[in-house]
Amino acid sequence: MNTPVTALVIGATGNTGGRVTRQLAARGHRVKAASRGATDVQGAQGVRFDWFDSSTYEQALSGADGVYLVPPLASADPAGIMLPFLEQARACGVRRAVLLSSSAIPAGGPAVGQVHQALPDLFDEWAVLRPSWFMQNLTGDHLHARSIREEGTIRTATGEGRVAFIDADDIAAVAAHALTDAQAPDTDLVITGPEALSYGEVASVLSEVTGRAVTHQRLTYEQMREHLARTMPLEFAALLAGMDRAIAEGAEDRVTDTVLRITGRRPRGFREHAEHR
Repeated sequence: MNTPVTALVIGATGNTGGRVTRQLAARGHRVKAASRGATDVQGAQGVRFDWFDSSTYEQALSGADGVYLVPPLASADPAGIMLPFLEQARACGVRRAVLLSSSAIPAGGPAVGQVHQALPDLFDEWAVLRPSWFMQNLTGDHLHARSIREEGTIRTATGEGRVAFIDADDIAAVAAHALTDAQAPDTDLVITGPEALSYGEVASVLSEVTGRAVTHQRLTYEQMREHLARTMPLEFAALLAGMDRAIAEGAEDRVTDTVLRITGRRPRGFREHAEHR
């Protein structure tokens, strides 16, 4: 059973935030769509919000009893920015917080893992979403998607390691339930798609669906780090290449029942996503 809420959705024009906003609005909840441009999203009124400008916090939080948290992408220390905001949110009457993290980052881990660890002490009702890698990374505007479109190649250091890719629509569905169900999850939720695939298998599916040859080019950790460092800081490139290496070692080779258990429906598979993108 869903409880009516007024939800502040941070990152409301982004990959998951926009989907969460639309799903909540479609269910009749009041949504404050937070973004730097205060952009209206279907069914929701835009409100200006900038993680790096604390003067935007008060108006964004006004009247909200739930918040969907997308961490600041440009910060090496999101906890330093997010924790003061979350303390203010609690003081303003927010009772439930749902944080978007990653399957690769546990509580107490680097970056947003520090926020994950602090969340239960800040809110009585909470959830941390830990999705696997997004299917949209392969079909949207991600580095992988661009190299597929422009070169017919996916470059990774994942070897034969498998990932249970997840559709952003399914992540948003779990988030909407976590924000509005009568009982909050009060735990972290590892969210995956229905099957774990290697990038080689992903390339085969894309080749079959699009009719255009797509290949997986296997790189070493060092090669992947240097490839990524052409377009981003070396420290971040090393972090991403390290995640690839963890995949090669089996870190993401798992399938959970989270989507079905929380939403009552099965998650979309990668082939279906590719066919309907």
